[in-house]
Amino acid sequence: CTGNICRSPMAEIVLRHRVEAAGLGDHVTLDSTGISDEEHGRPVDRRARTALEARGYHVGPHRARRVRADELRDRDLVLAMTQHHALVLRSMLPPGDERVVMFRSFDPAAPAVVDGDERVLDVADPWYGGPQDFETCLDEVEAAADGIVAHLRALHSARA
Repeated sequence: CTGNICRSPMAEIVLRHRVEAAGLGDHVTLDSTGISDEEHGRPVDRRARTALEARGYHVGPHRARRVRADELRDRDLVLAMTQHHALVLRSMLPPGDERVVMFRSFDPAAPAVVDGDERVLDVADPWYGGPQDFETCLDEVEAAADGIVAHLRALHSARA
């Protein structure tokens, strides 16, 4: 996401929970970053923490950090929260590299992309909102999580 204190750590925590439940915890490494360093070193936003904990997720320690191009080369899948994030991430990889994918593209109920406009898949930014905005963001993350786990399972099976 942008600062790595709301959307992306929420997604990391939900995915970590789902990956463990699917028995893939020993085969998948998850982390989250932002495209900006404006929140560097900060923990998960307290409102995101509240939403996650209310749904039974363990938040644990987290410190915001900015993504580095060298990290992307080591990843099999890079999930972007918005079209803008995807554009920034894709610019850090060689042309034609297809590892950057919109997070919500794994939600079977997400809107279809038309004419390459991926903005319809943007995960709602809760930063400027209230508790309901964090709930909406978490809803969107959870809706895509099982599809991402299925994709990760397929990647792992292809390598095994």
